[in-house]
Amino acid sequence: MAQAHSFYEEPKEKTVMDIDKLRSELEADEGCKYEIYLDHLGFKTFGIGYLCTEWDEEYDFELGTPVSEERVAECFDKTVKQCVKDCNVIYPNFDKLPEEAQLVLANMSFNLGYHRLKNFKKLQASIVDENFSLAADEMSDSKWARDDVPNRANRLIERMKVLNGSIQS
Repeated sequence: MAQAHSFYEEPKEKTVMDIDKLRSELEADEGCKYEIYLDHLGFKTFGIGYLCTEWDEEYDFELGTPVSEERVAECFDKTVKQCVKDCNVIYPNFDKLPEEAQLVLANMSFNLGYHRLKNFKKLQASIVDENFSLAADEMSDSKWARDDVPNRANRLIERMKVLNGSIQS
């Protein structure tokens, strides 16, 4: 017997992202330095791509000043948690995306920060629609991909492209 078509869709299950995998990917992309250094934009940074702000004790430290492993780990953990929270704000369906999409977007969030990532409006729309091919195109069509971190961006773009065949319904 044919079943009546329903427009109701069962909600997708929450996808739990492997935070350790994200941390490994970020450490590979960012590198790790246990001292104060200038990033590619000239900002004081330490650890695994941690940008010093005026609220950090390290903000007034001289370049080359050592930073402890404990402090690097503390700041990295705090930043990873924040970038995942930011993704949940920018992408309302973040927790229901395939893990690979979550990893790519969290990596972008770590690299760009909330304010820059939220300005990728067409990327946001394509992610909400789970159109990963279009999302990859929107990622490509950016200063971030062309000028800022082209190698990293291209790796993340390729990972996003592969997802188009993995949409779960």
